[in-house]
Amino acid sequence: MSDDIHLLYLLAALVLGYLLGSIPFGVIFTRMAGLGDIRKVGSGNIGATNVLRTGRRGLAAATLIGDALKGTAAVVIARYWADDLGAVAALGAFLGHLFPVWLGFKGGKGVATFLGVLLGLQPLAALAFAVIWMGLALTTRYSSLSALIASAASPVVLWLLGEPQMAGVAFVLAALLWWKHSDNIARLLDGTEGRIGQKG
Repeated sequence: MSDDIHLLYLLAALVLGYLLGSIPFGVIFTRMAGLGDIRKVGSGNIGATNVLRTGRRGLAAATLIGDALKGTAAVVIARYWADDLGAVAALGAFLGHLFPVWLGFKGGKGVATFLGVLLGLQPLAALAFAVIWMGLALTTRYSSLSALIASAASPVVLWLLGEPQMAGVAFVLAALLWWKHSDNIARLLDGTEGRIGQKG
């Protein structure tokens, strides 16, 4: 494959990932359920944790699954073309979720999509993320803290699994996730962060 053709494939994978990642399932599902705009509820975030604040667990679960699987789909489709395109599609999907063009580039914080791209890149790393997140969420009931620690651990897990390139991608995604959670970090530090299932 020539360099020019490979560059086109890289761009296609990035665009594919972005378009899939930018599908705002939280907004779509809550509107379909007649709940209005999820961006006007709770934290204003479009992700599953905020959807849960509506009291509709089924919608929150659907949002979590949708936001995760769009990341997985982007990686799987791109890797069908060439294995090294998966990481590019993962980055595109994550950026799409964080900055969706349909919502004025104001999207979610990326936790479910992070998990989804991990599932596409390396299922064992996704399992490790899920176990860490679940364990911390059950003990602390802080979704944000659980996600921050699980995402920070992911590059290390991938490195230990012998996937240095994927570890590098996960490091970039984790850095973006931490940046998007800057307000949550501030609230965690001053003790005002909302807990899982808390309304308002």
